[in-house]
Amino acid sequence: MTKLPTGIQTFSEIRGDNYAYVDKTEHIYKLINRGKYYFLSRPRRFGKSLLIDTISELFKGSKEYFEGLYIYDKWDWSVKYPVINISFGSGYFATKEETLQSIEDQLRQIIRELDLECDNIRNIYGCFSDIIWAAHRKYGQKVVILVDEYDKPIIDVISNKPVASENREILGSFYSAIKTNDKYVKFAMLTGGKQVQPGESLQQTE
Repeated sequence: MTKLPTGIQTFSEIRGDNYAYVDKTEHIYKLINRGKYYFLSRPRRFGKSLLIDTISELFKGSKEYFEGLYIYDKWDWSVKYPVINISFGSGYFATKEETLQSIEDQLRQIIRELDLECDNIRNIYGCFSDIIWAAHRKYGQKVVILVDEYDKPIIDVISNKPVASENREILGSFYSAIKTNDKYVKFAMLTGGKQVQPGESLQQTE
């Protein structure tokens, strides 16, 4: 009997351990080939994290996990992209300090994973910009940026307007580094629970 991946959000675990998987790679393939920047707004537990992880493994060139799927013989596996993964899915962001700490911790993790450097981790905009540029330069490919639950630090404190405003300002500055470094970006997707109006920029959403 095929195992069901209840609660599992890691694509490599689902495929590697032979859990049931509904092939969505045709949709992913079309998505990637039709555009560069995407927002996906859905409630929690609607598969956003698994989608993000699947896209991450695809751009990293993890060919073994895609065997038998739609995209397997259509993707150029000879090209591997540097992938920046950021997630605000865990934790509670009750203060601006907690939001800043989460961002700094994740920037440190990205620096370790991609073997990069950042002069001032506390300057989150500058550090994020440096990471995008340095990753492109080091690996010779444009960068893929995947952010899961991008708006959770705002949603967590939506009833506390002063803190929500502070968190919105922090995230706005942080995400603006993506637009600033557009020429180094191959693909970017942000998922969250906030409704985004067509035409809103990365910075405007925050």
